[in-house]
Amino acid sequence: MNFTTRFLLLFVACAALAQAQPYPSKTSRIIVGFAAGGPSDVVARMVAQQLSERLGQPFVVENRPGATGTIGAELVAKAPPDGYMMYLASQTTHAVAPALYAKVGYDPLKDFATVVRVVHNPLLMVVNPSLPVKTVKDLIALARARPGQINFATGGIGSSPHMSMEWLKSLTRLDMVPVHYKGDGAAVIDVLGGQVPMLTSSISVLLPHARAGRLRGIAVTSLKRSTVAAEFPTIAESGLAGFEVITWFGILVPAATPRDIINKLNGEIVQSVSQPHVRDQLLKMGFEIVHNTPDQYAAFLREEHTRWGKMIRDLNLKAE
Repeated sequence: MNFTTRFLLLFVACAALAQAQPYPSKTSRIIVGFAAGGPSDVVARMVAQQLSERLGQPFVVENRPGATGTIGAELVAKAPPDGYMMYLASQTTHAVAPALYAKVGYDPLKDFATVVRVVHNPLLMVVNPSLPVKTVKDLIALARARPGQINFATGGIGSSPHMSMEWLKSLTRLDMVPVHYKGDGAAVIDVLGGQVPMLTSSISVLLPHARAGRLRGIAVTSLKRSTVAAEFPTIAESGLAGFEVITWFGILVPAATPRDIINKLNGEIVQSVSQPHVRDQLLKMGFEIVHNTPDQYAAFLREEHTRWGKMIRDLNLKAE
């Protein structure tokens, strides 16, 4: 047996040994397409901590903000399909952005495999206390009396807070002006300071300010009242029947990832967020846990992609 033959046999043996190692056998990354500190980052870090503890290997969060989350999504779409790189997706990255931008570097459905939709939460509409409105009906009346004069802050074009307001504008034929920020944090600061009079954003971000009286809560965007903030009516019960926008976060992996890895991640994440201390922590932040299979998440993702894509085309919205 010559040297070349021995080398090839050794290479094949090493490759087989590597493939035989149980998953995970090294550090895994969860990519977040937005800056640290926001709702998506918080959820990703909770999932990463639980997976690290349960599976005995590091799961780390890596923030890759930019272009409405599409930079991070493209990175994962092109990663090796081995389970060691995941993406924390949302409707912004996988239902809105592909329709909003002329081109993104991935197919939101074909380039990914669904693992689990982890949590969802409603948005909370708030106003600076200086704005003379206490209900959705008050807001609509004021906006009609002052066309083009009332601004609303968003955490970025195409974000669920932005899209919820665009849908509200469309249903009520209001002329209101969006002011886009690079993230919810900056938007909240300016609404607190009165530079912009209103904002719709994640209930987990706004609830502390609303309950402290720094902002006035008007309504939530879910069909049913929030389990953690039942004092706020829904927009649907405020006169716009059927209105629903929820923020959701789910784990995706590259499309060709083996099914056994997907099933393992699904089971571990579902069990992780079901633990009482994790569940209670998520609920306190306004998140509601979603127990679902990879196939159920895939069906939901297709529905969201169709729904938001149609809305963006109907409203003729384009990325700035």
